[in-house]
Amino acid sequence: MQVKEVMCKKPAYLPPTSSVKEAAKKMKQLDCGFIPVGENDKLIGTVTDRDIVLHAAAQGKDPGNTALRDVMSEGVEYCYENDDLDEATKRMERKQIHRLIVLNDKKRMTGILSLGDIARRSQDDDLCAQAVEGILEDRKKWTH
Repeated sequence: MQVKEVMCKKPAYLPPTSSVKEAAKKMKQLDCGFIPVGENDKLIGTVTDRDIVLHAAAQGKDPGNTALRDVMSEGVEYCYENDDLDEATKRMERKQIHRLIVLNDKKRMTGILSLGDIARRSQDDDLCAQAVEGILEDRKKWTH
């Protein structure tokens, strides 16, 4: 099975000058916890609901006056839409992430692949479970 068969298509993204408040509203509208950040037709990072909590709310920053560039994770983890779903899932596990940006062969963003997408749409019931187990197993090392 290929990534394009299960990914969320036509994802939204915001510029780095957008506020944390705008990102939170967009996440609510889309019912997701992840927004790619881009400028000049290039992705430069991502912001998650966790980034907002750790880098804005917990530090007392004003969400209406804090730019995404100040809270986002720089760099983008990605896969290609024609990649094998199993390989993309293993990448998530290795990188300890729950989502990947999906690119076409011209390196244009065409979607987002999440563990939720894999759980809902994959024909392999064990694929998502293995990734989650791998992520949780590695995190156990951090708490012991």
